[in-house]
Amino acid sequence: MAGNLFKGRCSSVFDYKTEKYIVAKNKKVGVLYRLIQLSIIGYIIGWVFISKKGYQETDWAIQSSVITKLKGVSVTNTTESGLLVWGPEDYVIPPQGEAVLFVITNFLETPNQKLGYCAESPKVLDGRCQDDKDCENGKMVVAGHGVKSGKCLRKDDNSSNTCEIFGWCPIERKFKPQGPLLANAENFTIYIKNFIQFPKFKFSKSNVLDTTDESYLKKCRYDEELDPYCPIFRLGDITSRAGYKFRDMATFGGSIGIMIQWDCNLDKGYSSCHPQYQFTRLDISVSNKTIAVGFNFRHTRYYKNAAGETFRSLFKVYGVRFNIMVHGKAGKFSIVPTAINVGSGLALMGAGAFFCDMVLLYLMKKGTSYRERKFEGCRYDINKYSYGYSYFPIFI
Repeated sequence: MAGNLFKGRCSSVFDYKTEKYIVAKNKKVGVLYRLIQLSIIGYIIGWVFISKKGYQETDWAIQSSVITKLKGVSVTNTTESGLLVWGPEDYVIPPQGEAVLFVITNFLETPNQKLGYCAESPKVLDGRCQDDKDCENGKMVVAGHGVKSGKCLRKDDNSSNTCEIFGWCPIERKFKPQGPLLANAENFTIYIKNFIQFPKFKFSKSNVLDTTDESYLKKCRYDEELDPYCPIFRLGDITSRAGYKFRDMATFGGSIGIMIQWDCNLDKGYSSCHPQYQFTRLDISVSNKTIAVGFNFRHTRYYKNAAGETFRSLFKVYGVRFNIMVHGKAGKFSIVPTAINVGSGLALMGAGAFFCDMVLLYLMKKGTSYRERKFEGCRYDINKYSYGYSYFPIFI
């Protein structure tokens, strides 16, 4: 008995088991099954392979370098500075050409400041006082312009009292600009040179047209349709593409994002990989109800007179800040993602058959009859054939 059992177990290792299929003459379930199959096939072909290129291996680790250069000249004539000619070395900060740069379009100057004693601005809350006790000697003025000297100054009965401070005097002039002083700034041009590389595929490219014509960059201007490989942009065109007028931004400043998108299908070759540019304003909120619109900062220029005394001119400059961001991916055919996505599609086919089984067996009126056909008990006596199975399901 034990020998027969062992022999039966060993021989069953080499048995091949196959599924039993039952053809159910049910049009409703048949139509449902075909619709599921068509949907899965459409999803695999249309979405996975055509839209998402599921047959490709993708490299998202783009390596990028951005070099910028501005050109253009503007003239200003103010009471404080007189007649000035502004070149790129004057209005571009920083001047070395990085992916983030600031272009001055407007400024307020407080000239000839010298270290000494003067009254704090009445607009500074911590600088206001009623008497000398409110101006503690040696204490810094919070959000102010210097150190308190211990004196409370008063111009007249109708003015606010302010503390005397030691700092750069006279203090900064406070008024709002009426318009951009560098009115010609919208005609400045910016040269954006971008080099990219996808290390996985050892692929590299630039956004500059491959040409031997040395005069090309001197006469071209970027155009999405006519000249997409010209990397020279007019500032007024950039703000216009972002949906704003340059003059409106030039008065109080702003921030513009320039996004360079590389979406490269390397199966089509080197020439099919093109840069796509997008321009957007970054200092505007969705609600458009913010008091923080614009962009400005302060910087100084120091000098000495003939007597050796140190003076400075304080500039509050307004302008447009440009943030150049580079994103991209590259794809190339690979058998591994292709096999994975095909296998996933076949698995979905099996899931569709399982769903139709559930409908046929448990939701249809004749479900009991179908279950009797689908599931069978063992016809053999378990006591006579100890190596057989007493009950097993067979799936369609």
